[in-house]
Amino acid sequence: MNPIIPLCAFYLFCAIIAIQVFYYLFFFSRVAFHKEPSEGAGETLPVSVIICARDESRNLSERLPSVLEQDYPLEHEVLVINDNSFDDTKFVLERFTSDYPRLKPVELHQEAQLIIGKKFPLSVGIKTARYDTLVLTDADCTPASREWVRSFQNAYHPGTEVVLGYGPYEKKPGLLNRIIRFETFHTALQYFSYAQAGLPYMGVGRNLSYKKDLFFRNKGFAGHNQIPSGDDDLFINAVANARNTRIVLDASSFVYSPPKATWAEWLRQKQRHFTTSRYYKPVHKFLLGLYSGTHFLVYPLLLLSLLVTPAPWSWYIWPVFGLRFLLQAVIFYQAMRTLREKDLFWWFPLLDLWQFIYYVIFAPAVWKRPSNKWK
Repeated sequence: MNPIIPLCAFYLFCAIIAIQVFYYLFFFSRVAFHKEPSEGAGETLPVSVIICARDESRNLSERLPSVLEQDYPLEHEVLVINDNSFDDTKFVLERFTSDYPRLKPVELHQEAQLIIGKKFPLSVGIKTARYDTLVLTDADCTPASREWVRSFQNAYHPGTEVVLGYGPYEKKPGLLNRIIRFETFHTALQYFSYAQAGLPYMGVGRNLSYKKDLFFRNKGFAGHNQIPSGDDDLFINAVANARNTRIVLDASSFVYSPPKATWAEWLRQKQRHFTTSRYYKPVHKFLLGLYSGTHFLVYPLLLLSLLVTPAPWSWYIWPVFGLRFLLQAVIFYQAMRTLREKDLFWWFPLLDLWQFIYYVIFAPAVWKRPSNKWK
């Protein structure tokens, strides 16, 4: 056999590692070594918090007070859009209204005909909002502190129209919880670092802020009304840019959600999320695809290189892999400290290997037709 052929696997392996190293150094290091600006560095503005709820009486009973009791010095309101609920959501909101005058329930009694998913109730909430600065979260979310709204406002500077926040999942026992939290961390590592590099491409509706004027200048969700999901990532993909977008990584700005309890529930959730990525801008699809593709190939090419690469080239396989591993360890450790996920660090070698299986499972969802329901 021509000796060049077995070497091709080694050369390709080195190229894949080089691309991965580039992503860690150029992109992900921006989150790992991010420094929050000093308190009070941004603008302090009146705020409208918006929550869309459908059959969320239990979550609202337990979690809404943490939103209503924010320590914020200026005027702010909390709008809860009750989207055709069949449970006791309406009565829960009525009970809270008597104790919290900032709460403004909005009742919807019919479905939109041309706008599917969450986008119609959210559009109603944005139109109803009294203030230009909006902060979005979900009914099952709990802010990490009473400084949540204030932390977001510290990120607003002149010209800022979008602020991206972190929405981690609550820590529970078990492997599934670690996988869910690692995947959430890994996704956040990407969208925060891309934003820091001037290429913002998504945010999460659990913890997101933008200007009402920005929403209406861009005709809201008109560009993707036919897609039930994407009220967060597709909107941000369309309107965010290097000049108008900032991130906030202060731990007081986080909001926590309960993770899915079963593998089946989590698989359905992730498949729904993946259906929107095909609509991203070409540059974002290229960068995300290049990272995911090279990440997927790391372990197969490592194994192939070990099997076919002749000496002395085979002696370099583990040092090449070790370069990525050590860089990954440093970046992950620092980023996990920043995002308060440090307990996942000791699991990251196994969770990184799990990503190979993750890509196999969810790759078909990129081409799958999205569901018409948001809940």
